[in-house]
Amino acid sequence: MTPNETKCGFVAVLGAPNAGKSTLVNLLVGSKISIVSPKVQTTRSRVRGIVMEQNTQIILVDVPGIFKPKRRLDRAMVAAAWTESNDADVRLLLIDASKGIDENTRLIIDNLEKTNQETVLVFNKIDLVKKKKLLPLIEQLKNIKIFTQTFLISAKTGENIKDLLSYLANQMPIGPYMFPEDDLSDLPNRLFAAEVTREKLYMHLQQELPYSLTVETTNWTETEKDEIKINQTIYVEREGQKAIIIGKKGSMLKKIGEASRYELTHIFKKKVHLFLFVKVRENWVNDPARYQEWGLDFNA
Repeated sequence: MTPNETKCGFVAVLGAPNAGKSTLVNLLVGSKISIVSPKVQTTRSRVRGIVMEQNTQIILVDVPGIFKPKRRLDRAMVAAAWTESNDADVRLLLIDASKGIDENTRLIIDNLEKTNQETVLVFNKIDLVKKKKLLPLIEQLKNIKIFTQTFLISAKTGENIKDLLSYLANQMPIGPYMFPEDDLSDLPNRLFAAEVTREKLYMHLQQELPYSLTVETTNWTETEKDEIKINQTIYVEREGQKAIIIGKKGSMLKKIGEASRYELTHIFKKKVHLFLFVKVRENWVNDPARYQEWGLDFNA
């Protein structure tokens, strides 16, 4: 490789729900491009984060968590994750070290073995685990031949992240950059803004309700004052869910709107005017248009 040659490739970040995939991608990119929530199955669509490491462009693909699907949306999310895995130059399996090898992680490993896909094994959240408990975890997987390298990291504290990034850069094939060097993600602003609001809904609402809602940016206008006006609709499946999101005298919707507006203003570095509406769409989870927007296969 000559000094002027460039490298570029895709890294699929796989893992069970809540392994910390989005946190890791955001850390490596150096900016928030994927929403994060303590609730499982937060990531619905494929999100690409772009990292420049000297003359190498690493395209990190944050895919939905892999688990046993029960609904149409679940099946589409899991299918998207495996498609990205098959197409990637490098596969990275992220495991929550504080939880160990759970059922979903074992399912992922079994599938990777069946297809004989070489994979980088990464134990995350090591800041939550005593060192003496990490060794038995590593021992469980040391004889699995598909794992080419093992890293122990914390996406929260940044521990050992530089070593992982350097390794990934070295694995990328020689080739031209696929995105401008200053791009951080390929996610359209309208979709990203909807995702930020969905994150705030996840943060503020009870356990089950977030999985019954989706957010759509219905209008995006750049004003003459160099401000952004955004209209978004929150779709729920039942009238009772609508009441919960709005809250008493609109208090919950106001709280969510303020949190989303604050973050969007920080991200886009412009004043954002955000207007939220809540509507009931009983069967939105079976609407092909939603799947197309997220880049998911409705018929998976």
